[in-house]
Amino acid sequence: MSRNVCISAIDGQTGYLIAELLLSNPTFSSKIDSVSGLSLHPTSAKCKELQKLGVTIIPHKPGKVKDIAATLKESGANALCIIPPTHKDKFDITMELVAAGKKAEIPNVCLISSAGADMADAKKQPRLREFIDIEQLVMEAKGDANTPTGTSPVVVRAGFYAENLLSYTPQLKEGSLPLPIGPKHKFAPIALGDVALVVAHVLSGKGEHGFDDKHRGQLIVLTGPMLAAGEELAEAARQALGTEMEFEDISMAEAKRVLHAQSSSDASEIQYLLEYYSLVKEGKTNYISTSAFHDITGQYPQELVDFFKVYAEEFKPEHEHVSKKRKTNGK
Repeated sequence: MSRNVCISAIDGQTGYLIAELLLSNPTFSSKIDSVSGLSLHPTSAKCKELQKLGVTIIPHKPGKVKDIAATLKESGANALCIIPPTHKDKFDITMELVAAGKKAEIPNVCLISSAGADMADAKKQPRLREFIDIEQLVMEAKGDANTPTGTSPVVVRAGFYAENLLSYTPQLKEGSLPLPIGPKHKFAPIALGDVALVVAHVLSGKGEHGFDDKHRGQLIVLTGPMLAAGEELAEAARQALGTEMEFEDISMAEAKRVLHAQSSSDASEIQYLLEYYSLVKEGKTNYISTSAFHDITGQYPQELVDFFKVYAEEFKPEHEHVSKKRKTNGK
């Protein structure tokens, strides 16, 4: 039973790492026949790196469901990993891709969604809430007997990526962790590598109906293993780095200024981060969800202290870019 995987937004941090795991880790590469990737930036350095790993890069040209469906069919993919791209039109591009996957009759679909989206308010956190509409379109196919796309859907709701904390590297170097989350409410950041590890297991898993029956039809919620308020985040950084670290509760306006000045993300992604912080401030992220991670991988997600240790070099004057430092439990 062949498994040909197509990953959207493959040149983004999540897509890149999933592709890398599928092709370089024997646990997954032995079960995968090919990996192709849709990219809005097919000539980027990331895409060139992926091509060296054996990924077939396919230009992603949004606009017509019919054309994208034809592109997906030509790729020969029988498993589609849908990752909403970093783009101002993320919602429209993703909804179009879900519809194209259905039209192309790809039987196995894994959507990377967002933990917390179900708690988001459409008026206060519209970027977060959009994920629920995307999930709905993926799950609708399950009830449509006329398409094979409903055979084997999986939705992975990934929690707040711990890597987002690296946007505050200049402040961390100075012993401060500024976040607009209030003093008491908590959340559980998860390492990007842990999310990629779960998705790699899903995409490489095989069963009678497509994906492994352990994963097929699952709504998988992933968070890190530790609930942390601001002070506890600062304490984890303090333990890992061996330096003084204080949490600073800042306003949303200040957080927005900091992110625009220091983050490489576009405006829509910054809005998403601010919305997630507001969700924390409202007390809607006071939970952890690690059982699925353990059931799927047989491991436990990375602890916050270990996360900061992995990125310790980031807080020195001379350091490599974050994309070259990413680590996973599966490697």
